[in-house]
Amino acid sequence: MIRRFSNPELLMSGLADYVVETANNAIATRGRFDFAVSGGSSPKRLYDLLTSESYRNKVDWKKAYFFLGDERNVGLEHPDSNYRMVKLSLFDPLDIPSDHVFPVDTLLTPAEAAVKYEELIRKHFGGGECRFDLVLLGLGSNSHTASLFPHTEVLHEKKALVSGLFIPEVNMFRITFTAPLINQARHIAFLVYGASKAEAVAEIIQGDRNIESHPAQLIDPVGGALEWFIDEAAAGKLKAVAK
Repeated sequence: MIRRFSNPELLMSGLADYVVETANNAIATRGRFDFAVSGGSSPKRLYDLLTSESYRNKVDWKKAYFFLGDERNVGLEHPDSNYRMVKLSLFDPLDIPSDHVFPVDTLLTPAEAAVKYEELIRKHFGGGECRFDLVLLGLGSNSHTASLFPHTEVLHEKKALVSGLFIPEVNMFRITFTAPLINQARHIAFLVYGASKAEAVAEIIQGDRNIESHPAQLIDPVGGALEWFIDEAAAGKLKAVAK
């Protein structure tokens, strides 16, 4: 489903409402909310809203558990760490218990960190299906999401849930959820705004399938719901669909 908003502010409110609804449904049904969060400046705006007086008391956050959909291979206190950003903007303001937050162990090699993170995820889900209630994703202008970048081997991963890899485009090692893990989620939400993302949005949603050039096309949940939260600028190159 595509949810279009006239500006980023309304988009953030709409997505915050969606997070609240998804969290409360998960807690009512299964007793907890398993949330895979994203780094970056766009999600930070969402986290700032979720921790505001308008939203912070709408969810029993003590029943929420948090994983990182991807992480840069830097220390957890490094300015580029996704964990650090989410900790400062979401975990700390909501006073999330430390044993409800699962950072990537970046003291290990990327490959070792990926293996350990997959083990943590499998343990969290009791050895059963690793199915997050919500996976929040961003989108790069190059059509990458999480750390699934164009023309990287991880795009063809079928078994591993987490992968550690070097990405030449950004000259950096990263650890990322793979498409098979993301696609097991009950709900997946893309957060995208701004005209710089318009071409990527149009190619991913309406273009020919080409996962090498448009990795976000890999995101296709199995039995779950995929939602695009976009503003009018990001939707600017979508073709009207006849009804």
